Amino acid sequence: MLQTICMVTLMVPNVSAVATAYEQWLDYRIVNRDVVSVELARLWQAPHVAGRAQCWLQPASGEPVYVRFVEAPLVAGYAPLRTLGWNAVELLVEDPDALAARLADSPFKLIGAPRNLSFSEHVRAMQVIGPAHELLYFTRITPGKTNFKLGHAQSFVDRPFIIINGGADLEALRAFYIEHFKLNVSPTSAGRIAVLSRAYGLDDDTPQKLALASLPENFAIELDQYPAEVIERPQLTGELPPGIAMVSFTLGSLNEVALPWRQAPQAISEWPYDGHRAAVTVGAAGEWIELIEEKAA
Repeated sequence: MLQTICMVTLMVPNVSAVATAYEQWLDYRIVNRDVVSVELARLWQAPHVAGRAQCWLQPASGEPVYVRFVEAPLVAGYAPLRTLGWNAVELLVEDPDALAARLADSPFKLIGAPRNLSFSEHVRAMQVIGPAHELLYFTRITPGKTNFKLGHAQSFVDRPFIIINGGADLEALRAFYIEHFKLNVSPTSAGRIAVLSRAYGLDDDTPQKLALASLPENFAIELDQYPAEVIERPQLTGELPPGIAMVSFTLGSLNEVALPWRQAPQAISEWPYDGHRAAVTVGAAGEWIELIEEKAA
């Protein structure tokens, strides 16, 4: 079973510029920067990424959940919410309204004003497009007021806690995470996802089908049914997918997983793998899933 989300990898045109924006506006801090090793590029089966700049950032809370930026060229035809796979990162925050005010003149452009979710006045969220055209949700969960077991922010802008995965077949997505990762996946429901509806020219209040795949504690994967016009994510040969390229999860053992790997599992010596075995597989919507064993090989 998947245990935690430990890292989200985004492809960006300029690692230094994007990292600086996260430091300045979100209070994230750089914890490591180097270049992608041949060993890691081989694990991903993305040889053109070897030697590229990469950088890891961590929230001010110190939570060990990292955002990794890898330098890459822009890919024609890619836009958030219009292609299958990982489409948004949701981060815990203390005060979405104060954050919206802070970001007014920043590289983070508001596309969804702070609003309570329809099912709870104790969950308030906003949406922005970041400096690398990434889609971010910033969400406050009032401590002690919900039963979600997703935690709450320990700093003004805290860790990623939900990743949004868009698919053409929601039931196939649900079945994939139940069968292969033994996650507790909610029944399909319908809800308001204004940013998704707008991306397809629909009214903000158009009901969208979704489900939630819950990890044991503090993390979840939102599974969204995308409109029929959604396309597969365009990708350059030898590269990682554009946008949110990959999400990294911890688990007890790779032997638990009966899925094809892009490359056979191997122990990766460099930080933050630190000798733990890792491997990458591809999910039901084409999303890249990096799995890292909790104990070193």
